[in-house]
Amino acid sequence: MRYLTEYKTPKFVLIHSVRYAVLLRIIQVVIFTYSTLYLLIYRKGYQIHDTTVISSVTLKAKGIGQVGMPPNKTIIMDVADYVIPPSENDAIFIMSNFIQTNQKQSICPESIRLKQAICINDDMCSNQPFIPAMNGRWTGRCLFTPEKNIVNQTGAAIKSSTGLCEYAGWCPPEDGDSSSMFVQGIPQFTIFIKTFIEFPLFGIKTKNMVDNLKPCIFDSVYNKDCPIFTIDYMLKEAEDDITERDLMLRYGGVINIKLHWNCNLDRNVKLCKPEYTFTRLDVPFREKPFSVGFNFRYTSTWKQNEEHFRTLTKAYGLRFIITVSGNAGKFNFITLTLNIGSLIGIFGLFRSNIQQFISIGILNNVIQ
Repeated sequence: MRYLTEYKTPKFVLIHSVRYAVLLRIIQVVIFTYSTLYLLIYRKGYQIHDTTVISSVTLKAKGIGQVGMPPNKTIIMDVADYVIPPSENDAIFIMSNFIQTNQKQSICPESIRLKQAICINDDMCSNQPFIPAMNGRWTGRCLFTPEKNIVNQTGAAIKSSTGLCEYAGWCPPEDGDSSSMFVQGIPQFTIFIKTFIEFPLFGIKTKNMVDNLKPCIFDSVYNKDCPIFTIDYMLKEAEDDITERDLMLRYGGVINIKLHWNCNLDRNVKLCKPEYTFTRLDVPFREKPFSVGFNFRYTSTWKQNEEHFRTLTKAYGLRFIITVSGNAGKFNFITLTLNIGSLIGIFGLFRSNIQQFISIGILNNVIQ
């Protein structure tokens, strides 16, 4: 019952000390300044934030390339030739180098690069397990390539001591050692990044294009609002080494284009523009990875005189992948009230602790 009928009140002691009073006021000013200027103003503690971004990105390439072909021929390539496939979600592939093989359905010797296909008799071709690198279904025959008799200089054809297993499928097999066709002019190509985003919490929609957009090229100093980039600029931003950049053009690579939106919705939404950063995702060639660059194969097939033909293309190139992130803030009275209340509580807690330390220091001086 005594506990229920009693209450306690704090006791204040007034201490006259210029040194401790000045120290207390300095610490209070520092805490107050940090809380007000940094947490409330710089970090916008008066805003409610939305980091959920709904985005739609389309990429459009432009540029004319050329490929030198023997003997002394030049092929002109436009967007329809080097952008494969024509449309992707949040990505685009620019073919910068390729190997083409004209094939038809037939039987022929396996690729000499496949070691398991080297044979000296038919048994070696019929008792082989499945090999992923096979170019077709093996027939069980060992084919020997005729060679010129250079011993007696008769010019008669003789059989070589080793042959290659025969397969049924698309012939001839792709020759990886054959000369590739490099597309010149790739660094001067441009990519137009068109982005539309929405912050669902606020129902705000915007885009990365100004209303009166004119032909332009992005520049980090003079033209930051232009969404058109040269491939040369993106390569240099993603990779500093010029040797690596040349190898990426020849053997392919993967580059991430990150668009980060940091929007203050208390201002005009048209002032909200993304920041672009470019990073390389594939393993650098100098690290000698198991699989280098980026490439894939595709075919164009047709039929003529009851025979099936196709052109097999091994395409090397740059794959650009888009990722979008964002943070939007807008004034909210409840958020402001909660943050001010939290800062007052923190300020009071620091003030109480500091006063205790000062009181202990004064008592120690008195005791001494």
